[in-house]
Amino acid sequence: MCRALASILLSCFFLQTPFCFYISNGNLTTCSGIVPMRYRNYNISITDFGGVGDGKTLNTKAFREAINRIQHLRTRGGTLLYVPPGVYLTDSFNLTSHMTLYLARGAVIQATQDTWNWPLISPLPSYGRGRERPGGRYTSFIHGDGLEDVVITGENGTIDGQGAVWWNMWRQRTLQFTRPNLVEFVNSRGITIFNVTFQNSPFWNIHPVYCSNVVFRYVTILAPSDSPNTDGIDPDSSSNVCIEDSFISTGDDLVAVKSGWDEYGIAYGRPSSDITIRRVTGTSPFAGIAVGSETSGGVENVLAENIVLYNTGVGVNIKTNIGRGGFIKNITVSEVFMENMRTGIKIAGDIGDHPDNNFNPNALPNVKGITLKNIWGVKVQRAGLIQGLKNAPFTGICLSKVNLHGMTGTRSPPWKCSDVSGAAIEVSPWPCTELTSPQQSDSCASHF
Repeated sequence: MCRALASILLSCFFLQTPFCFYISNGNLTTCSGIVPMRYRNYNISITDFGGVGDGKTLNTKAFREAINRIQHLRTRGGTLLYVPPGVYLTDSFNLTSHMTLYLARGAVIQATQDTWNWPLISPLPSYGRGRERPGGRYTSFIHGDGLEDVVITGENGTIDGQGAVWWNMWRQRTLQFTRPNLVEFVNSRGITIFNVTFQNSPFWNIHPVYCSNVVFRYVTILAPSDSPNTDGIDPDSSSNVCIEDSFISTGDDLVAVKSGWDEYGIAYGRPSSDITIRRVTGTSPFAGIAVGSETSGGVENVLAENIVLYNTGVGVNIKTNIGRGGFIKNITVSEVFMENMRTGIKIAGDIGDHPDNNFNPNALPNVKGITLKNIWGVKVQRAGLIQGLKNAPFTGICLSKVNLHGMTGTRSPPWKCSDVSGAAIEVSPWPCTELTSPQQSDSCASHF
């Protein structure tokens, strides 16, 4: 809570925007109410099933038996699984509906480094194959499929993926299948994660895919800056997702909204929609707030506000590619402070690889209605790069009160634009001509 408040105060200091009014009244705007809080009537402990938190004993049997008990108890209101202080080494395990996984202060659930016995699951239908390698993929360390009413919380205990062994396999090109996420929910709803630290994920940290009504709040996500593809939170073909009051420091995008990959995502056709990202602070060599590049099912109605970024590659990165198809529309990013950035704003139509050679080069993305306002940056090497596609220009790109101050001696042009239209008001440095012609201003009047 203190970390979240600090990020808000820092935003207020630099931005002096109206949202700071809510601090003085002690009333923070929140979307977390989309999932009601749950009180469990029945509690069990991992130690009841032989769990030993010595960092050496393998606790796979204990976790699987405990969760199997919860599944068959079917108590009214669900069951809480308590993990006391200690380091609990375990293989991957699946959660069940109507349960709370509660980590006490000092509790660590730690992934084994035995990669040989890691279970494989089928590829996601909207991806057609593993994201890194053809074929299946390793299951996430903590996994849930077809669930409802699941909570992961506690007293800021830790879920540790011990990802170094997987990162080294990626670097050495010895991976047989796509690395496991740390936590993944598939086809699930009513998921809440708060007051937990996630660290050292083998791949993406938290991946809700084909989900609805998901809340992340007071979450800390950590991975070394050179850890490959350790995205923080990636809502994927999911709706009604709330991400608030969290700190993320990883080796890839802090938050990346996705919706499937090329022809597979187009065929599956499930968009990500109604995503709120609020009061998030973080650092990454890649993007702070990202959409894409896998957006073939479409992404719409995304709000990111009160964001603090530092030592990051790109502040706001909206990315897609030829062959993606789909749409990216009604995206609003506001009240952002960024410091020491390579690029402040990047919206591009030539980013990301393809699953195979069967993508349709005529499947062009429709990108429109992107609003960026009340953004302040210092030590920004390049203000912005906005490059649409020749046969699918990006439209309705609206910039308002964007101030991105550069670094002494930089030779990079402040803005670079092509195949884009929109408008700009009170932007410094002054943006490219594609966004400043008088006839374009009407397209953004309702967004300013």
